[in-house]
Amino acid sequence: MTRVMIFGTFDILHAGHLHLFRTAKNYGDELIVVVARDLNVSKIKGALPLHNERERKAMLTHIDLIDIVTLGDKKNVCTAVHRYKPDIIVLGYDQNHFVEFLKKELKRCAPATKLFRAKPYKPGLHKTHKIKNYLSRVV
Repeated sequence: MTRVMIFGTFDILHAGHLHLFRTAKNYGDELIVVVARDLNVSKIKGALPLHNERERKAMLTHIDLIDIVTLGDKKNVCTAVHRYKPDIIVLGYDQNHFVEFLKKELKRCAPATKLFRAKPYKPGLHKTHKIKNYLSRVV
């Protein structure tokens, strides 16, 4: 069985996320989604997500493409890699924050894990921050 892992905030689910889930699932048999912790989202993006980590995790459990949903570690993004030992990690097309650290960590502790980057799906339209900006103007 080939295990595939993705990481993300997944604050407002949209078609771009579904594209990422489908793309990742096409690489293997089991898809593991690691949901970013609120603390880490705040550090990286400068603000808390609209939905807290438990709500975001709960929403993802209803997507049939996903086999396992887990909260990420508060300190080390690679904790989930050590726990689940994925064969493949698929990064979102715009995911940049911890990529270099992840590459180094994979060389050290999981050299057989392959890293791929997903292609964008309508990046000018399906971006969480664009949806939030739109909603803030409408509401």
